Amino acid sequence: MYFRILNDEDSGEFTYLLADLSAREAVLIDPHGRDLPVLSALLSERDLRLRWVLRTHHHDGIQVTEPTLLARLGAPVVQGRAHGGAAELCADGAVLPFGDELVHVVATPGHTAHCLSFAWRDRFFCGGLLAVTACPHQAQPQVPEVLWDSVTRKVFTLPDETLLFAGHEERARAVSTVLEQRRWHPFFSRLTRDEFLAHMAAWAQGHRLAPTF
Repeated sequence: MYFRILNDEDSGEFTYLLADLSAREAVLIDPHGRDLPVLSALLSERDLRLRWVLRTHHHDGIQVTEPTLLARLGAPVVQGRAHGGAAELCADGAVLPFGDELVHVVATPGHTAHCLSFAWRDRFFCGGLLAVTACPHQAQPQVPEVLWDSVTRKVFTLPDETLLFAGHEERARAVSTVLEQRRWHPFFSRLTRDEFLAHMAAWAQGHRLAPTF
């Protein structure tokens, strides 16, 4: 197996490359159009056939060229909702094969209304779910009440040792565990649902309150 993390230091965004080297098949999670030369070089370096392009979320309404650019990778694009291009819509629980490996699709709306997460082995790629206010394209969750449910009912119910990989971070770790986030996340571990929603409402009005510990 081969696993590679790419980070854009300016935006804080992450892209993940998963590959079954014996089958020479690969998956990209949250690639960005600006990185096509680098991504193509990584695939060519190991003679990998790209099987899937997986997007935990997207902001194609403001990044209007992204669907066209990602289509140049030549693999099916999977996301929670299409916005231009020919993206495939995958339901919660869908299974996507590459080589002898499987990626499981988990619907985790909240950061945007149609977010997906992707589970592979002991790793869970959850996009912007935990990086509540760090998205460079969206200042706050689109649906905070649904985000709370996705995190507490789907992410925090995974085994403690599950590795969580963010789609973007700001001055924070990209990789953590379910146990760490359940115990120490500044919003989800120490606030009630009502308190979280109150903080998000205040944030939306420009009053950025820090969680009270």
